[in-house]
Amino acid sequence: MGRHLEEQNLEHAFYQLADRLIDSLHTGEHLTINLDSESSQFTRFNNAKVRQSGVVADGNVTISLISNQREAYAEFPLTGDLEIDIVCAIENLDYLRQEVTQIPENPYLVLPENQGSSREVYQGDLLAPEEAIATILAPINGIDFTGFYASGSVIRASANSAGQRHWFATDSFFVDYSMFIQTSSGEKAVKGIYAGKEWQSQAYKLQVDRSQQQLGALQRPSKTVERGQYHTYFAPVAASDLLSFLAGSVGESSLQQGSSALLKLRKQERILSPLLSLNENFTYGNVPRFNRLGEVAPEYLSVITNGKLVNTLVSSRSAKEYGKESNGASGGESMRSPEVAAGNLAENDILKQLDTGLYLSNLHYLNWSDRTGGRITGMTRYACFWVENGEFIAPITNLRFDDSLYDFLGNNLEALTNFREFIPNTSTYEKRSLGGILAPGMLVRDFTFTL
Repeated sequence: MGRHLEEQNLEHAFYQLADRLIDSLHTGEHLTINLDSESSQFTRFNNAKVRQSGVVADGNVTISLISNQREAYAEFPLTGDLEIDIVCAIENLDYLRQEVTQIPENPYLVLPENQGSSREVYQGDLLAPEEAIATILAPINGIDFTGFYASGSVIRASANSAGQRHWFATDSFFVDYSMFIQTSSGEKAVKGIYAGKEWQSQAYKLQVDRSQQQLGALQRPSKTVERGQYHTYFAPVAASDLLSFLAGSVGESSLQQGSSALLKLRKQERILSPLLSLNENFTYGNVPRFNRLGEVAPEYLSVITNGKLVNTLVSSRSAKEYGKESNGASGGESMRSPEVAAGNLAENDILKQLDTGLYLSNLHYLNWSDRTGGRITGMTRYACFWVENGEFIAPITNLRFDDSLYDFLGNNLEALTNFREFIPNTSTYEKRSLGGILAPGMLVRDFTFTL
């Protein structure tokens, strides 16, 4: 049976299960049913050899019962055998009826609504499972290559007792890898990632070739850079780590509660660079537009435009609590499909415009050091270099940084690259995660390094 036919059968089975649950509701009860499912190939590599490989087909259903201004939820596996799944689902529904009576009332509870249904299927061009390993290892020439490959279809679905239904399926893959080399000063590494919906062998080879070139540069003796402020280029992977903190700070709830890093921007106490624009863009088909409540977000939403905060993410709970209008945000009010607009810095001009300073490929251990001040701390890691007169001079020993987004995304933001890279969420804990961030590289003046 073809994979997409299997997905159609799964869709039919899910809605049959949802109908059976909804038909079992008592007066005054409301129900939301969500499905998380995947059919994925996973392969782990170590020293350019396969250490683990397999295919996973999995699915879990979550049901949320609302009764008397109270809500409880339960989760159970979807086996694909309708009779077994219905018995399990009814048992969980009965369990929730007991649980929900013991839960305090929620004054901001949102009842399921029918705002229209949707069906979106994004088919990619993935490597055939039997060809994947050979294709991934083909451009690796005698290098200690360690990494993780995940590929396949991921499904999210939602139905509720108001009659609303959503189905979302998308194909995707990523190769998250590191290359290691022994040098006179110890082992060093380059980290890379290649991701998308359509495998392109030439693009993957170019990515690997770039990593191998950096690996060669790491053989030079390392340079210890003193703490201070430096002209710094962040490659898209490194920039995405910093920009993700921004994308997680645009929720209405955290702004209302005074805990958001962008509160000073909203109050116009600090500014961001007019070069910076941040949008929520679902048109790429990386994540569903509907959230766990089945509410649908706009296909495109400007959040920061030329440095100005023009919209926040507002969940239905925040809308009810703060008297705002919901825009279909998830409960955590973090961006699910963020993109940062490109600039005009060409790839061939990066080193020339950097001139003398730091070229950072990756960052590590990022955290807020002062959330309300917008300060982020972290460390450099993997293939970070000292540059002089537009030339790579030496890899650097790890540096800790501590700087405010109001500085490095404010007056000190010099340029953004005219190209962007999609940096996926690579978490596979319990299930494959969706989404990521589309980010350019960025050139920053006077970025602060503390150790």
